[in-house]
Amino acid sequence: MTQISHPSLIQKIDALLPQTQCTQCDYPRCYDYAEAIAKDQADINQCPPGGDITIYALAELTGKQAKPLNPENGEHEPKLIALIEESACIGCKLCIKACPVDCIIGAGKRMHTIIQDECTGCKLCIPACPTDCISLKPSPELSANAPPSRWLEFSQPQVDKARRRTNQKIARETKKKAEQEKRRSIKKRDALQQEIQAALARKRAT
Repeated sequence: MTQISHPSLIQKIDALLPQTQCTQCDYPRCYDYAEAIAKDQADINQCPPGGDITIYALAELTGKQAKPLNPENGEHEPKLIALIEESACIGCKLCIKACPVDCIIGAGKRMHTIIQDECTGCKLCIPACPTDCISLKPSPELSANAPPSRWLEFSQPQVDKARRRTNQKIARETKKKAEQEKRRSIKKRDALQQEIQAALARKRAT
């Protein structure tokens, strides 16, 4: 018999977050904030992009009392999207590294561009840009045919895609770090073996 997998409390909380991955909640991504809420390590009013809609939903789910958005985390604002002034872009790739949802494309020393429909307006690319060629503009209104989410500024496919792309980027970076660590470990092992062989050769020579 196939077992039905029920979402954990962390997953349920994460589903109530807008997936902007903006870090304003003091956590590196929405899932980490959800985990902190589930473990009573963070309050439910730390998500400016989610605003009151998210706070009330989290209150209902967790049984905690709803409260105003914590001003220390920021203010709820209309969604903005980033735009690169392509003529000033030097192709440094720093904005690509900063983008949590992989919506910036471009190669080293080549012009970059932002996929507008996938930008969550997290603003993390702004301080990363050394030439100040990234600006923000109001997000266009959603199509009337777009499947709605609980947030007026986002369609449900946009929310789902932001979560998926974030997880893919984290998995890719984790794999890359593991491969780098493996190469460093092999290099250290080979260097140690060479030292041992050299020491043995010196011993035999005496």
